[in-house]
Amino acid sequence: MIYKRGKHWHMDAMVNGVRYREALNTTDKREAIALEKKRVGEIQQGKAVSKLGREFARMPFSEAADQFLEERKPHVAERTLQLERNLLIPLRRFFQDRAVMRIRAEEIAAYQRIRRETEIAGRTLNMEVGVLRRIMKRAKVWSIVSEDVKLDRENTRPVARVLTEGQKKLLFDTAASQIEWLVAYCAAVLAVNTTCRGIELKHLRWRDVDLFDRSIVIRRSKTEAGHRPIPLNSDAMAALSHLWRRAEALGSANPDHFVFPACQRLQIEPTRPQKTWRTAWRSLVEETATRAGKEAARLAAESDGNIEEARKQAMLPFINQAGARLRFHDLRHQAITELAEAGASDATIEALAGHMSREMLEHYSHVRMAAKRVALEKLSVGLIKPVSEEQKPASETGSSSLMAQALTTA
Repeated sequence: MIYKRGKHWHMDAMVNGVRYREALNTTDKREAIALEKKRVGEIQQGKAVSKLGREFARMPFSEAADQFLEERKPHVAERTLQLERNLLIPLRRFFQDRAVMRIRAEEIAAYQRIRRETEIAGRTLNMEVGVLRRIMKRAKVWSIVSEDVKLDRENTRPVARVLTEGQKKLLFDTAASQIEWLVAYCAAVLAVNTTCRGIELKHLRWRDVDLFDRSIVIRRSKTEAGHRPIPLNSDAMAALSHLWRRAEALGSANPDHFVFPACQRLQIEPTRPQKTWRTAWRSLVEETATRAGKEAARLAAESDGNIEEARKQAMLPFINQAGARLRFHDLRHQAITELAEAGASDATIEALAGHMSREMLEHYSHVRMAAKRVALEKLSVGLIKPVSEEQKPASETGSSSLMAQALTTA
């Protein structure tokens, strides 16, 4: 049965000898009748909510999010916990003090619309909704909205940017111009010369670096396949030499200390890895884009070209029209693409980059159009003569005349 308390309807039902008295959170009688039937059905299927579950469901969203993260600590890695903490930031802003049990599908859809307006990637938005789903499942209320919540289409394999030789030189010349960018500069040099991911560099310790053998060993990576030794070329050796001198000056050169140590309130903590160099990297990329734009504008002015268009086109490799910057991870893509263009075998690329499958190898090692054109030109041995000017049909005859002429000649 259902009954009214104040303006809201409640249910009072006996299922298998157990009494369930719960708020239905609606002022509409018809909706209350439907919710009661649905709730009784869930209880009969073994989906009854415990007292702790009901208390969690009544919590304000921000408070429930804190408890959710605390409960996750023993079961997930610190990196996963940090990711979920970041994903919850926009969710907290939107739902604030709304009780978890009162979150409806229409509100989730509104949240998705607002987030799409920020041009967020579909995958990121789906991850945010995924955290919300786990919280609502913890409160045993996800089943109420699950059928009405739709996820976005994901582009899971975005094509990373690959810089030309000139653009690459400009990026690193800019990085070398300010001492504040030293860490990001050295990390970028290592990434583009070793195929290392950002997480692999951040968790590199000095015991993993052998400057005499000119090699490093990656022990922390995205997957098990990422654990690998990597030889060092001259640029990578130079970057590590700069970092070693810095470590000696800071007293963080013990074997167990991190190559990129954490820095909290201007205090170096060598036993903890650096979490991010995002701020330095963003300012570096923005400065590089500015320099590229200025140089292109100067050249356009000298040749009476379109100055504004030249500036925009020169900045695109670093900051596109949507405002997305060149990512640090794109340097790994740069290294693997250059290896493929240089003719390195698939086995060599896999050993250096730590790939798991052929699919991933093809994703990273697609070569640029210019390299493809050069490769195909080598196949040309004069099997057919080009059409001379006098042999070309008049424009009005079209391609059919050319085909007829070719068939007649044959």
